[in-house]
Amino acid sequence: MEPEERLMSKARKVIPGVDPKLLIKDAAKLLPNPARRLFLRGATSLGAITLLTGCDIVDEESAAKALLTISRFNDRVQALLFNPDKLAPTYPESAITRPFPFNGYYPEEDAPEVDGETYMLEVGGLVENKKPWTLEELYALPQEKQITRHVCVEGWSAIGSWTGTPLRDFLKRVGADLTAKYVWFQCAEGYSNTIDMPTALHPQTQMTFRFDNEILPRKYGFPMKIRIPTKLGFKNPKYVIGMHVLNQDLGGYWEDRGYNWFSGI
Repeated sequence: MEPEERLMSKARKVIPGVDPKLLIKDAAKLLPNPARRLFLRGATSLGAITLLTGCDIVDEESAAKALLTISRFNDRVQALLFNPDKLAPTYPESAITRPFPFNGYYPEEDAPEVDGETYMLEVGGLVENKKPWTLEELYALPQEKQITRHVCVEGWSAIGSWTGTPLRDFLKRVGADLTAKYVWFQCAEGYSNTIDMPTALHPQTQMTFRFDNEILPRKYGFPMKIRIPTKLGFKNPKYVIGMHVLNQDLGGYWEDRGYNWFSGI
C-alpha cells in the first residue's frame, strides 16, 4: 500500500472521542488566513492534519497535540508578519458602542474591587527603576485618547473610547530594556498575560485609565487595563497590578489553556 493510501485508510477509521469534520474545522481556525484557505481546499481527511503536524491522529490526546502544534505555527507566522508601524482603525465618537459590553471569564458582579487610594503598580524585571507607582502618579503621566474596536475571541466586537499613556513611553520612562522579548502583566483577580515586546512598543498599545472620558469603571478594569487594539480582547489585561519586562515567556491565563499566544487581529 502506498503512503498516501495508508493515510487515507487511517483517516477513515473511527477514532474514539474525535469527530474528523470538527477537528478539521478547529485546525483551520488556528491557521493564518492565506494558509487557512489552502488547507480547507485540500483537507478532505485527517491525513491533511497528519501531514501538516507530523502527529498521527489516533485518539483525543493526539488530536489535541496536533491542534497545539498548529496553534504554535500560527503564532510564529503572526509574529513574523506583525508590522509595528501599522495602526488599527480608529473611529469617531458617534461610533462608540453604548453600553459597551462587559467581558470576563466571571460574572460582572464578581469583578475585583481595587482600592485606588492604596493601589501601587509593581514594576519589575529588566528595568532600571523598579519604584512602584501610585494611581495619582500614573494619572499625572501624559495621556492620549483612542477610539478603537475591541474584538472578542467569542465572535463579537465593540468600539470604545480609551484614554491613557502609551505603554512604550512608560517603558522608556522606567528604563526598560527594550531589546527584551516580553512584558508580563499580573492582575488583581489572578489573571496574567504576556505580550511580545514589538506589541508593547506599538504606538496604540496603551496603559488605559479612562473609558468614554470617565475614570475607568470597575467593570472595564479599574484602575488600569492594557489596551491593545492589534490583538484579540483576551490579550488586553484588566485590573493590572504588576508589569515585568522579561526574556522568559510566563504565559497567561488563557494561553495556558490552549488559546493562541500571539492572537493578533
